[in-house]
Amino acid sequence: MLHIDLGGGDGVLRAAVAAAEVLKNGGVGVVPTETVYGLVSPVCDAGAERIYALKHRSGSKRLGWFVGDWRRLEAYGVLLTPAVRRLAERYLPGALTVIAPTADGGSIGFRVPDHPFLLALLAELGGPLLQTSANRSGEPDSLTLAAALAGLDGEVELAVDGGALPSSSLASTVVDARPPTPRILRQGALKIDLPPPQGSADL
Repeated sequence: MLHIDLGGGDGVLRAAVAAAEVLKNGGVGVVPTETVYGLVSPVCDAGAERIYALKHRSGSKRLGWFVGDWRRLEAYGVLLTPAVRRLAERYLPGALTVIAPTADGGSIGFRVPDHPFLLALLAELGGPLLQTSANRSGEPDSLTLAAALAGLDGEVELAVDGGALPSSSLASTVVDARPPTPRILRQGALKIDLPPPQGSADL
């Protein structure tokens, strides 16, 4: 397991390059975010299966994506509707997960993290990462690397220590931006009030 300490003086960019190599080779990692510690992997079936097993999470619960630039999501079949664009332009990067429709009739929840290491990592990878909170399903969110690692059922290939997060830390707010109107599914770290419908079926 590669252990990276962001407070160790190596620098964010060097840490991002090292972490990216692990993930490019199919590794799964625990990383700090501006909300809670997260579990990430490449966007692939094998990565998703590892995350589900580590968390004891039901495969029926889809994983979200970390992305460096939400405007590039159309290349992955994500539909950037007016509602999705308004939320992303106003709140991202930040602690908001936006659930957007996809061209195949499905959906994906994405977030642009407001964390320098993660943004550097995503830039180094050049694409999205599967992501979820680094804790066993149903258990409290992890605010330290040690707690995250202890709560998982198995080992990861990458562990990034960003220090202890504040005890008041919350997971991201989740908004379903699919038609007919956006709705808050989880009120988390970002406090928002959705505007009322404006006469469009695609808000």
